[in-house]
Amino acid sequence: MAWTQQEVRELKEGRYMLIDEEPCKILSIQTSKPGKHGEAKARIDAVGVFDGAKRSVVFPVKHKVQVPMIGKRQAQVLSLTDAEVQLMDLESYETFSLPLESELKGQLSPGGEVQYIDAMGKRRISRP
Repeated sequence: MAWTQQEVRELKEGRYMLIDEEPCKILSIQTSKPGKHGEAKARIDAVGVFDGAKRSVVFPVKHKVQVPMIGKRQAQVLSLTDAEVQLMDLESYETFSLPLESELKGQLSPGGEVQYIDAMGKRRISRP
């Protein structure tokens, strides 16, 4: 959906990139020196924003990669069940439901505000 292109050498730790069509947060970047007949390579370790899976890739530093447009937005909790939470975006007033993650149980209450991440058509609560 919404992404831009960037060269590998322009990426930094803590930023985001797409690996296997999944938005990932970059944990570390190690670069190697160019060889006699090759160019410098970068090894990128990242973790998936929505699935939590760790991924590693190796690219030449001049290679272009896709960088997702990450939206951090505020929402109000409308209702809460054991399995999901219903939210309303505070800017667009759009209502939607998200699955309730186990680490957020007990931290949310109806009427409270949360921050959520919106990227590549997926959403996830990032901070209660």
